[in-house]
Amino acid sequence: MHNSNKFSFINPSKFPFYYGYVLMIVGTIGIWASIPGQTVGVSVFTDPVKDALGLTRNQFSNAYMIGTFLSSFLVVRAGVWFDRFGARYVAFVSTLFLAFSVLLCSVSVEISDFFKNILNINSWIIPFIVISIFFFFIRLSGQGVLTMASRNMIMMWFNKNRGKINSVSSIAISLGFSISPIIISKLIDNNGWQLSWQIMALSLFIFSFVVLQFYRNKPEEFNLQVDGVKEVNFKKTIETENNYTLNEAKKTRIFWMFGLILAFNSFFITGFTFHVISIFSSQDYTKDQAISIFLPISVIAVSVSTLCNILSDYIEHKIYLYIMLVSAIMASVGLVFLDKLLGVYMIIGGLGILGGLFSVINAVTWPKYFGRKYLGSITGKVMSFLVIASAIAPSLFSASYTYLGSYSFIGYICLGFLLFLLIGSLKLKSPKKLN
Repeated sequence: MHNSNKFSFINPSKFPFYYGYVLMIVGTIGIWASIPGQTVGVSVFTDPVKDALGLTRNQFSNAYMIGTFLSSFLVVRAGVWFDRFGARYVAFVSTLFLAFSVLLCSVSVEISDFFKNILNINSWIIPFIVISIFFFFIRLSGQGVLTMASRNMIMMWFNKNRGKINSVSSIAISLGFSISPIIISKLIDNNGWQLSWQIMALSLFIFSFVVLQFYRNKPEEFNLQVDGVKEVNFKKTIETENNYTLNEAKKTRIFWMFGLILAFNSFFITGFTFHVISIFSSQDYTKDQAISIFLPISVIAVSVSTLCNILSDYIEHKIYLYIMLVSAIMASVGLVFLDKLLGVYMIIGGLGILGGLFSVINAVTWPKYFGRKYLGSITGKVMSFLVIASAIAPSLFSASYTYLGSYSFIGYICLGFLLFLLIGSLKLKSPKKLN
């Protein structure tokens, strides 16, 4: 009890209501805090930072890809740290590390110039290496560790109400991520890109104190029951959970099917978003028409997420996998036939449903199927799939257009991969483990 509350004046066991609801709020804010390390937060800085570093768009994109790809190898280890040290300390360290990394990004030009002078090399390779390393830092701490720790923490405090709680959190996260580019863009316009990153770093340093005060690992550490029920039979709760280790989870087909469809979503939405203006202009659409599709996609995603999160407490999650496969096929076909209006509608519908179900499966499905005991290592492994997929997507989309003359070839590749997943998902069985 003492160790669980160390360095904090907050005691969850003495709260007038179930502390899990507090964690739903601060955990959601924690995921918002990861935005500086997310694509949606970095993309706004692309033009001013690449120009200041003297990099081309391709060089800057490749630096982002390398940093993201390298971060995927440590995300799995971060999941093990989550299981060992808990959400509180993992989130605290990752928040501090993200703040420090963003601060380094703000002085990346000065650091690049320093090494140019020391090495007497006036080449683009120096700022390329510097920004690649900094991208590795912010992608690991932001997109990877802080997001995983905050999301898992919320799920650890709920079981029967997990879907309902995640529906509230997902709506807030979607809205926060949707408006963040506007806020960051305004911040850059008013303060410049360097000071903007420094303001974000200061905010993260402040939030690290909030993490230390309010984040908590498990309700059992405070003699509380999951979901806030009044019964005090903790052993019964633990015994009825199917707690899989990562190695045990990897031996089930359902782990790979869910993990790979989430990776596909990460691949497609990252590549599509990164090149959306180019994708639509290749079919004679305007920039405004390209950007305008994100509003209906967001509306569909929020609606699907809200409904399916609530239903997830009552229905078998394999149904969500099949729906995601169908919607992924829809989006891929839409990319192939983007020259037709129906193709645009298929992309909007497909990505909307995919995005909505992604927030359900990535949060609720893993503890539902594999328990809470090793949730960190399991979700850490899945997160590595997502990070790798998001790393390679922009370059593959770009290569399809540059060397083959059309983005539609990516659609055909995606359809081939989805056919593999569809076959692998036939007669899929939910994991059942005897305790």
